[in-house]
Amino acid sequence: MTPEAIEALRRGADTPAQATHAELEGLCDDLAAAFATDPHFNWFMRDDARRDAERKNLFRLLMGAIALNDGQVFRPASGGAAAVWIPSETLGPSPLLTELRALPTILAATGFARFSRMTAMRAAMDHHHPMDRPHVYLWFLGVRPEAQGLGVGSRLLAHGLARIDALGLPAYLESTNEANVPLYRRHGFEVTTEYRPREDAPPIWAMWRDARPGG
Repeated sequence: MTPEAIEALRRGADTPAQATHAELEGLCDDLAAAFATDPHFNWFMRDDARRDAERKNLFRLLMGAIALNDGQVFRPASGGAAAVWIPSETLGPSPLLTELRALPTILAATGFARFSRMTAMRAAMDHHHPMDRPHVYLWFLGVRPEAQGLGVGSRLLAHGLARIDALGLPAYLESTNEANVPLYRRHGFEVTTEYRPREDAPPIWAMWRDARPGG
């Protein structure tokens, strides 16, 4: 990205627009790039030449089948970053038919050797997710590598939290990268627990932000 494009991305992160299915490809490009070095994606994704392509295919499944239907995805007009928010009332076990339809994409992403890592991660996240009270779940917050560290993620996060504050709701997320924990703390999240899906897995930080009606 050129310096001009990065500056446009930074400005656009202050007033992002809600993404639609028409933006699915660009959205998945951005998130696949943003999570290319994420510790947990690198733990459960296949470790061969197909990794990058299958990571994008996985995001195409997650965004196209879930996020754009059940939640809200916000991204700058220029693309390059995205925040994915899901209301807690839409979370829960997926119907069997939905799971079966998703299975080929998930297996392609993990390969048979690492499929159990994905299932362990999903089970651990479900176990630690506080479903006893309404909230909004920050499922993904991603910025393309060339624009990371320039305040884009912080601006997207502030935009989303302002909307949540207007609703009077708390927020929840899992950070799979310790380097991002201070960012979330600056925006009012606190670590509630740190856990590993398996002994050989990287840690996950579960974080909660109490409701702040009125901001």
